[in-house]
Amino acid sequence: MNRLAVIGQPISHSLSPAMHTAALRALGLEREWSYVAIELSPERFSSGVGELRERGYVGANVTVPHKLAALALADDASASARAIGASNTLTFSPAGVRADNTDAPGLIAALPHDPSGRRALVLGAGGAARASAWALAGAGAEVVVHNRTRRRAAELAAELEVRVLDPPEAGAPLAIADFDLLVNATSVGLAIGNSARGRAGLDLKDLGLAADGFSDRMVVVDLVYGAAPTELTAAASAAGATVVDGLEVLVRQGAESFRIWTGSEPPLEAMRAAIRSE
Repeated sequence: MNRLAVIGQPISHSLSPAMHTAALRALGLEREWSYVAIELSPERFSSGVGELRERGYVGANVTVPHKLAALALADDASASARAIGASNTLTFSPAGVRADNTDAPGLIAALPHDPSGRRALVLGAGGAARASAWALAGAGAEVVVHNRTRRRAAELAAELEVRVLDPPEAGAPLAIADFDLLVNATSVGLAIGNSARGRAGLDLKDLGLAADGFSDRMVVVDLVYGAAPTELTAAASAAGATVVDGLEVLVRQGAESFRIWTGSEPPLEAMRAAIRSE
């Protein structure tokens, strides 16, 4: 049995097991391959990956908060993972651990049009934000990043040769009207997307956005996904913006990982149907 997993903390919300299991079933590989979710704390990540290898796992997706650590522990890495500085896909072999990043091509594949020549704002400074900024810049977009901790945004911008958003005046929302594309690569909205967030309106406030800041010419991508739309995607849709939800990005990056591990062409429709039904 070729065993696969997704590793993160939290991990109970993950739809990756359903998606990959459906893909394996659609190709008749379910008796040869399996895919499960495993929760590991940051303190246990490195040793936990070692234990998975000892137990015969052949690969793993990696999500919050382990994408930087995943690259650090790898023995080998793709050029994109090294350039981004983060990995979401690990492959285990007798030769060691190989790190790839499928977040970057997954985001580009999920967009409704070519981002070349467009202005893009990426919110966040973690592994997903790094992948998003790198992918968009490589595709020809003018990329600006913003994070609540400005130092982290500045470090990311310097490494990837993109810009940092000028900070708004105290109490003012972020100025997003001039952007064609906005990507939320933070974990803000994660719980609300899974029916566990408390106070309404909290995720837009935490992102520093105002509901009236969106327009019908924008494309808004929220990498967060769950059982209900996030407030970000709801506000963007209400303003007429084109919304790409985290489920489509999940399918696209998952398809890239699936191809790396199995060598088979991923069945996108089966993967979409599985996560939408969940």
